[in-house]
Amino acid sequence: MHCPFCRYPDSRVIDSRTSDDGLAIRRRRQCPECGRRFSTTETASLMVIKRSGVVEPFSREKIVAGVRKACQGRPVTDADLAQLAQRVEENLRATGASQLDANDIGLAILPELRELDEVAYLRFASVYQAFENLDDFEVAIAQLRRDHAGAAAGAGELAEGPAGASAAAE
Repeated sequence: MHCPFCRYPDSRVIDSRTSDDGLAIRRRRQCPECGRRFSTTETASLMVIKRSGVVEPFSREKIVAGVRKACQGRPVTDADLAQLAQRVEENLRATGASQLDANDIGLAILPELRELDEVAYLRFASVYQAFENLDDFEVAIAQLRRDHAGAAAGAGELAEGPAGASAAAE
């Protein structure tokens, strides 16, 4: 790390702390040449490979902007969108990859958006997964219904307890 004051090509780390969100490290450094102190912030870079082949830095703001369109007219707040973007970024960083295809990011958005709002999920999926006709919508809706039925059945089993539990108690 070059000293920003005298351009000496080295510095000594005096203190390191993680940021509140845990995604960056703040380091306090001192130049051995001029003795002046300065701070640096280090983050792991996450790059996006767009369909055109262009590589650009990952942006939560782009996720929020894209999902906001799908959420128009839905009961979704800006805070909900910010949390969704944060969860998506955390999931992507957890993969350990430093470069991701834009398509992979869209796929990472889908389950988070589905949890937030199913109508917005269908809107986003229809564009992202390139639904071509009504059959594509019907398949997606049928899957949502199956998942709801499975979740309701699972909740019913938990409420009733294991089979025969009431007979054993008598």
